[in-house]
Amino acid sequence: MSNETTSSTLSELYTNVIQEALFTFQETSVMRPLVTTYAINGQGKVVQVPVYGAISASAVAEGTDLANTAIDPTAVNITASEIGVMTTLTDLGRDSASRNVGADIGKLFGDGLAKKVDTDLAGLFASFSSDIGTAGSELTPELLFKAQATLRSLNIPAPYYAVFHPKACFNLKKLLTNAGYSTSSSAVSDVGNQAMRDGFIGKVAGIEVYENANIAIDGSDDSVGAVFHPSSIGLAMKADLKIETQRDASIRGTEIVATMTVGQAIVKTNYGVAVTVDSLLN
Repeated sequence: MSNETTSSTLSELYTNVIQEALFTFQETSVMRPLVTTYAINGQGKVVQVPVYGAISASAVAEGTDLANTAIDPTAVNITASEIGVMTTLTDLGRDSASRNVGADIGKLFGDGLAKKVDTDLAGLFASFSSDIGTAGSELTPELLFKAQATLRSLNIPAPYYAVFHPKACFNLKKLLTNAGYSTSSSAVSDVGNQAMRDGFIGKVAGIEVYENANIAIDGSDDSVGAVFHPSSIGLAMKADLKIETQRDASIRGTEIVATMTVGQAIVKTNYGVAVTVDSLLN
């Protein structure tokens, strides 16, 4: 029968789901490419990340022995756990779909997993040792320059990334694209033109600015974004996402399960600056 579910049908369904889920996850996650990823090898679920302190060089007189400098790193443990999503696709639903339902499910799975990873990573911003901005205050170029100066004063090298809620970025775009700076509007015209043209901010103060709607907004319409170095946050992953299917003949359907084993932690608390800003569209 043409509508009969066979091993070939399940194999095709699996292929469509996994391809779209992987692609969507990799393309949708804002945070994943901005942090440092650590692979979980073997049977464990913990990654131990060494953190080295700074060392100093000194002048040495000719013929004089150098003093030994001990290098004794501390360690940050990142413990991973499972995240996942499951749906049941009935035979009737599959056969009556006007398009590739397996690909559609894969996109939904990839998007859902990416949002979960981004939410958990962005939730770490408040744990940085430095914080600027105040509740009710808008995101401004001044805050970005202040965050940059904070990191530079600690000898933390570039690159720096900034991630804020889109509503917070709206306030920054508002300043960049109108006469918000009465004495120096021309100084931000290039960035403002890009924001007007593309809807993206791009770079301000040498910082690449990204928007992430998965940042939480509190009851007062404030949110915590951050400016950070990629090594400040660690993302532990055990392989990539996994798709499994299981036939349930009693309901004439197939269970489709997507899971990932991931964990996240602040690795270097001084390598990032939390920025509290208003996230209300004014």
